[in-house]
Amino acid sequence: MTTPAATSGRTVFLLAHTGRPAAIRSAELVVQGLMRNGLGVRVLQAEAADLPLPPSVETVPEATPGVLDGCELLIVLGGDGTLLRGAEFARASGVPMLGVNLGRVGFLAEAERDDLDKVVDRVVTRAYEVEERMTIDVVVHRNGDILHEDWALNEAVVQKVSPDRILEVVLEIDGRPVTGFGCDGVVCATPTGSTAYAFSAGGPVVWPEVEALLMVPISAHALFAKPLVTSPTSVLAVEVQAHTPHGVLWCDGRRTVELPPGARVEVRRGAVPVRLARLHHASFTDRLVAKFALPVSGWRGAPH
Repeated sequence: MTTPAATSGRTVFLLAHTGRPAAIRSAELVVQGLMRNGLGVRVLQAEAADLPLPPSVETVPEATPGVLDGCELLIVLGGDGTLLRGAEFARASGVPMLGVNLGRVGFLAEAERDDLDKVVDRVVTRAYEVEERMTIDVVVHRNGDILHEDWALNEAVVQKVSPDRILEVVLEIDGRPVTGFGCDGVVCATPTGSTAYAFSAGGPVVWPEVEALLMVPISAHALFAKPLVTSPTSVLAVEVQAHTPHGVLWCDGRRTVELPPGARVEVRRGAVPVRLARLHHASFTDRLVAKFALPVSGWRGAPH
């Protein structure tokens, strides 16, 4: 028998944090809603075993090239870590990502778990818009050799490894030295990442539509160790001093590589953005207030 999902010609990829009961139930509801409306659903084989899915759902191994080929949308159910995992799929494929937050903050998410019916309806009717979020490309050099290449949607973080030893670094912007100090680390972030690790380290909140790069020191032993906001065309560099213990580079808190003494980490605007699906036009200001539960009682607004 041919299911309606097989005849619609439309397929949605579903990525879920199957370690959370809420994600399993949410995935079941989303799959039922999509297939009831004639859309096909594709999931990873590793997740399919943990999800109550009908046999008509397509499964693919995660390592398959073009795992999202033919999909019009990637729906991600989970917290910030799952959403960043989804961003890896979205960037590699160019398929827009629609995040449903099942965690605590979830700035990358467009909907909450109570919005599942609305999510299904908007996907079925294609009532969503797509925006591009800036990424960063990261290259690690040492003695003229490239040791590692990576990317990030939120941030690339140079950090110390030993808790009892500080990391000695020199910061550089556009080929010119800015300052050096001992620290716990340095965050190089996008505007999207300004509400993530950079925020925790004392950096500014930058509206997503602002094109800029951020450099935020972590617990620096220096008088001048302020967050820096640069042009999106700038090249940021963090040099690990040759006499300091080795450090580590984290990209979006998911991918890591060791930084030997003398390593140089260069960060520039990414060549490939991440595309996010948006369901509504709520301002970033409202999102900021809601996510951080900011006190706004007493606000009267502009006089009319």
